[in-house]
Amino acid sequence: MKLRFVSLLALLSIYTMSIAQESNAPAYGKGLFNLIGKDSTWSMKIGTRMQFLTTASWTKQENDGLSDPKQNFLIRRARLKLDGFAYAPKLRYKIELGLSNRDISGGSEFTSNAPRYILDAVIKWNFYKDFDLWMGQSKLPGNIERIISSGNLQQVDRSLLNSSFNIDRDLGLQLRHHFTLSNKFLIREKYAITMGEGRNITTGNLGGFQHTLRLELLPFGAFTANGDYSGSDLKREEKPKLLIAATYDSNQNAVKTRSNQGKYMRTDTGFYETNINTIFIDAMFKYNGISFMAEYANRLASDPIAKNTDGTPTGDVVEVGTGLNLQSGYLFQNNWEISGRYTAIKLDPILMTKNLQKQYTLGLSKFIHGHKLKVQTDLSYLSVDNTTNSVLFRIQVDMHF
Repeated sequence: MKLRFVSLLALLSIYTMSIAQESNAPAYGKGLFNLIGKDSTWSMKIGTRMQFLTTASWTKQENDGLSDPKQNFLIRRARLKLDGFAYAPKLRYKIELGLSNRDISGGSEFTSNAPRYILDAVIKWNFYKDFDLWMGQSKLPGNIERIISSGNLQQVDRSLLNSSFNIDRDLGLQLRHHFTLSNKFLIREKYAITMGEGRNITTGNLGGFQHTLRLELLPFGAFTANGDYSGSDLKREEKPKLLIAATYDSNQNAVKTRSNQGKYMRTDTGFYETNINTIFIDAMFKYNGISFMAEYANRLASDPIAKNTDGTPTGDVVEVGTGLNLQSGYLFQNNWEISGRYTAIKLDPILMTKNLQKQYTLGLSKFIHGHKLKVQTDLSYLSVDNTTNSVLFRIQVDMHF
């Protein structure tokens, strides 16, 4: 498996070097190269991106000063992306592979004990007017922060709300539709039925199916260049643009502690199953360099305490609770941006040992070529149960081809 991936990357590198000599090579940030069949029945754009991250952290206990310093260098993400159409423009596809250790971690018996290289592998069929059917593995229509690509974030990385509540990727079908009520008022509906255990599961569906329904309202029309799914107002919207959305996710007979994420809840005879429902309400606003994003999450479970057949707790519990994330920024004319974020996570105090987290983050970004080439840094202060505090400083360079 590893040898095949290395060989593939080597061939792509050699071919890319030869393509780069051509005068018709794509501009920076538009992919390594774009291919179109002679009969125009297919196309393929190939691109790569990487994030190099440096972190430093300290902890603080009540009245004590900062202690326990830690530093780290990390290839946070390294991705290979392919997309285009096959046979006709209405039949599109996307493949995205993760090559960094963080991208492929999580191999287990349920992924055939293999690294999880595949992030996205999805076919998108525009089968009738404004209806699209997606088939394969892709992001679910969950909270807006998760839908935004990790390469298009306003700050170094996503918030604690996302890490605690997001429903990430899964395997299955998605039906998407959009229409307008007037010349501007845009409405988008998205529905997904998926396996319910997350990406790259190969040994079958252990519980029931996961159903996700999202409704998006854009009263002032579409954002420029899909700006509602991108951090920062890089397009400097000339008129106010607003997205208000709600998502309801129901994972029937779920077997993981965070719906289709987290750890498996094992019992003395197999797996513990319970219905887990998650609600997201979020909004995005942009105007003339100003951006604001708000998210609320709420997770509930029919019975959050995993039990053996004799009724004794196994020690695993569903992470039920709520989260709030508020984030805003202003992009100056020189493409420097200052941003701030406040995140609060409140889990059930009876079930969880750490149930109240508050994080304050101040960010500074320099967009050299939009999101395709940027340097970002942020400073965060985290409070856990009002007793244990920590400070986190990060710098990240993001490069896309």
